[in-house]
Amino acid sequence: MAKLNIKPLADRVVIEPAVAEQKTASGIIIPDTAKEKPQQGTVVAVGPGTKDNPITVKVGDTVIYGKYAGTEFHLDGKDYMIMRENDIIAII
Repeated sequence: MAKLNIKPLADRVVIEPAVAEQKTASGIIIPDTAKEKPQQGTVVAVGPGTKDNPITVKVGDTVIYGKYAGTEFHLDGKDYMIMRENDIIAII
């Protein structure tokens, strides 16, 4: 994992989303227009937290987050999401 040149503020977390499935279990190729947005990814940066909300996830954790959580952005040729830690549902 390369060093990411971004530092989230407060209780925000930067996540690298997992790659969407290319094929079904039976081998059917899924076109880009029909792929579902992944709901899990790897934490690549965390903010310092707040007095009321300390950060519980750490860099390298694989997490599950809400379907419509966060904001997508593109940095150094990769796609990332930034969201508040309370949008994260679970650590895998």
